[in-house]
Amino acid sequence: MKLTHFAPVALALTTVTLAGCSGESGDVAAPAADQVALEVSNARLMLPAVSGNPGAIYFDVENTGDRNYAIRRADVEGAGRAELHGSMEVQGQMTMDSLGQVLVNAGDSQSFEPGGFHVMVFDLDPSLAAGGTTEMTLTVVGGKKKSFPVEIRAAGDER
Repeated sequence: MKLTHFAPVALALTTVTLAGCSGESGDVAAPAADQVALEVSNARLMLPAVSGNPGAIYFDVENTGDRNYAIRRADVEGAGRAELHGSMEVQGQMTMDSLGQVLVNAGDSQSFEPGGFHVMVFDLDPSLAAGGTTEMTLTVVGGKKKSFPVEIRAAGDER
């Protein structure tokens, strides 16, 4: 047997062996949301002025823990999809693009605001209306989650 064929077999056997050593049966529960030391405030969804266009979510997040967290994903109830975005200036022009993650260092805070980091939300459910609320869940590297309510505002309201 060639050595190149041995590596995948060894990896598979190691995975099976380690899975059997866990001593647990059944599904493993996801980490509790309260284990993420992130406090979120001032969360608001700005509805688009034109139906069918994306909206934007702004908020402030504070890391009250002793370890850094990298936010890698956002999910919003009532949105087909959500993306972490950042605004930046390139050759004198403001541009926006999706981001892989946003770092919030231990003891620090990060604002998701117009002209900076924000969450773009696409394919919004028509039931999302100004004056209501929805829920957003942030997922950090490692899979822990933080969910919180988001106030829904009309396009012309204060951001």
